[in-house]
Amino acid sequence: METLITSGRIADLILGLVVLEATVLIGYWYRSRRGIVPAELIFNLASGASLLLALRAALTQSGWRTVATFLAAAGLAHACDLYRRWR
Repeated sequence: METLITSGRIADLILGLVVLEATVLIGYWYRSRRGIVPAELIFNLASGASLLLALRAALTQSGWRTVATFLAAAGLAHACDLYRRWR
């Protein structure tokens, strides 16, 4: 477990699950026209994926600029998600 975390592979595994989640949810919506509209889903998933990339960069000691870039991308995606949902 220690190697899984310190190598950053844990973030890779979770990112794989995020991609699988997106594929299933978007595929379900296109087949049934029920569930979450893909446009409503993308920014939310992008925010989470960016946070996972920031975690991976921190765990693998990629440097503060890389971590900051992924955190900024997560913040931007989150802001876009909030903007789309604001009523």
